[in-house]
Amino acid sequence: MKMKRRFEPWTVLQRAAAATGLAVLLTACGGNTSQVESFTPTRLIAFGDEASAFAAGGQKYAVNDAANGCRALPIWTQVVADGYGFGFAECPVGTGAQKAVSRASAGATVASLAGQVAAQADLGRGDLVTVLLGANDVKALYAESLTPGSRARAALIADARSRGVTLGQQVNAVTDRGARVVLATVPDLGLSPYGVAQGAAGAALLTELGRALNEGLRVTMVNDGRKIGLVLADELVQAASSNPGNLSLVNATAAACSAALPACTTATLVASADASTWLWADDTWFAHGGHKQLGSLALTRARNNPF
Repeated sequence: MKMKRRFEPWTVLQRAAAATGLAVLLTACGGNTSQVESFTPTRLIAFGDEASAFAAGGQKYAVNDAANGCRALPIWTQVVADGYGFGFAECPVGTGAQKAVSRASAGATVASLAGQVAAQADLGRGDLVTVLLGANDVKALYAESLTPGSRARAALIADARSRGVTLGQQVNAVTDRGARVVLATVPDLGLSPYGVAQGAAGAALLTELGRALNEGLRVTMVNDGRKIGLVLADELVQAASSNPGNLSLVNATAAACSAALPACTTATLVASADASTWLWADDTWFAHGGHKQLGSLALTRARNNPF
């Protein structure tokens, strides 16, 4: 009897050489194994927040290339789309109909996903979906902790976990419609420039809130490898912070931009900053240095998962 392969989530140790390609753990169930036919999407749909969104004129909530336009310095969803030859209408590849659609929007939270999915009424088989949400939820819960009369820390953490459960349920519902999903965990904002600016206690709470949201997500999502490919953006940030050179990064602690997103370009960077080798564009969102790492992980996951 032939057994299907089981694909486990990646770890940072298995992705330590991100610049040259990151390994995927494939664990066989024993006995003979059958070759799984690779999933070839006919379209890509991106759901999420600033990390996946386009602004007017194809601007991104990252570092935009002042000289070469929106195709340069791609965000992570563009990296995935490019892997299949797809382009977004906001930043097209060639001419004609584009095969990637972004429903992501600035300020989106976990609660926004249902509306984004509803806006894509024809979602179904053949679609590869990317999902990255939760950063705005984590920041909102942290901001609440700073207000007089805030809920107790335990209640805020429980709320973050509940939001992760909701996110997992929504992603499962997407797969029920036949689409396949590459799902990224929320990055560790305790290690972001925003988190560092909050001091040790504030950074620790941001990390804890993000961990709780990711825990709720991971225990709820259908994690059998056949429908959802998981990309650990939180561990990516942790690995970059502890040893940026392993990920071909120079700076993983400071913000590269002197202008607010999405107006930041290669002409408005702080002294010595480089969009491709700095992890963060501003205090919360990735520069190209972060997007290219996340996009590489996501594309490899999409190509290797037994969808």
